[in-house]
Amino acid sequence: MPDWVPSWTTTKRHRLRCEDYQHFRYYQFIDATRLSDGTLVALKKVRKSIHPYEVEILSYLSSDPLSSDPQNHCVALYDVLQVPDDEDLTIVVMPYLRAFDNPRFDTYGEAIACFQQLFDGLQFLHRHLIAHRDNHNLNIMLDPTSLYPNSFHPVQTKRKPNFDRNAKHYTRTQRPTKYLFIDFGISRRYKPEDMPPNEPIIDGADRTVPEFREEVAERTGLSCNPFPTDIYYMGNMIREEFIQKRIGFEFMEPLVADMVQDDPSKRPTIDEVEARFADIRKSLGSWKLRSRVVEMEDDSFSGFLRGIAHWRRRLWFIVRRVPAVPMP
Repeated sequence: MPDWVPSWTTTKRHRLRCEDYQHFRYYQFIDATRLSDGTLVALKKVRKSIHPYEVEILSYLSSDPLSSDPQNHCVALYDVLQVPDDEDLTIVVMPYLRAFDNPRFDTYGEAIACFQQLFDGLQFLHRHLIAHRDNHNLNIMLDPTSLYPNSFHPVQTKRKPNFDRNAKHYTRTQRPTKYLFIDFGISRRYKPEDMPPNEPIIDGADRTVPEFREEVAERTGLSCNPFPTDIYYMGNMIREEFIQKRIGFEFMEPLVADMVQDDPSKRPTIDEVEARFADIRKSLGSWKLRSRVVEMEDDSFSGFLRGIAHWRRRLWFIVRRVPAVPMP
C-alpha cells in the first residue's frame, strides 16, 4: 500500500491506541485478508534450508483423506507461495488461530474436551509416524471461528477488528471449538522401516526434557527416539498450564506423572495415554465437569464476579441439557 498514511499522524489519538500501529512480536508471521471471502488468515515465512520438511508435512496432513479424519488436529494448509526473488523462502497460508487458553476456560468439562482433542491429535500424528518434536503450549492453538463469530484484531486479540472496543466472544460450552497443533518446523515423518527412530536432539521451546540434559545426552550419543519426547511435552504442558496454574486438576496428576518420567522408555505410548484418560473422564461426574475453573492468580473480587456469571450460564446449560464436555 504505497499510499498508506499512518492514522496517528492525521488525528489526535496516540499511536498506541491506533489499529494500524499494532505489530507482531514474531518476525516470521503477519496477518492477511483472503480476498475471496474476507477471511482473516496467517502468513508464515519458511526457510527451506532451515526447515526443509515443514511444507511437506503440512501438505501431507492437509491432503485427502487425512484432512477429513476427525482425529486430525493439525493446522490446515491453505496455500504455499514461493517468493519470486528468493528460492529458499516460501510463505505458507494458514487459518488465523488463537492461543489454546484464550479466552480462559470456564469449566472442567471444557478442559477435558481440550485434553481429549490434544490426545486424539497426538495419536493421529503418531499413527501416521509423525513426531511433532515441539508440541508445547505455544504450539497448541484453537480455531476461533465459533467463539468469535465477528472475528477480532489479529495483534490485540481482545479487541474488535476495528480496534474500537473489546471483541464479543462465547464460552467453549456455548460454542465448542477445535484445538490444533501448529509449527512443524522440526517435525519428522518416518517410514515403517525407520521405526523406532533415533534422531539427533533438537531443542524445542520446552527446555526441561530429561533426555536433553547434557549429562544424559552425552551418555546416549546426543540422540533419542522423538516419540516419547512428544509424550513428555504433552504431559509437561498439562502439568505447567493446568495442574500448577489452575485449581482442581489433581485427577490428572497420576497420568501426567507417568508422561513426564525421566526415563523415556517408561513413559506410556499415546495409545496407553488415551486408554487411561478414558477412565479418568468416566470417573468425573457432571457436577465436577460443570464446575468453574479457578486460576491460581484470581483475586477474590474478580472470582466472585466470575462465579455469578458462571452460575447463570451453568443453570441455563443444565436446563437446556447442553453437554458438559463440549466437543465440536
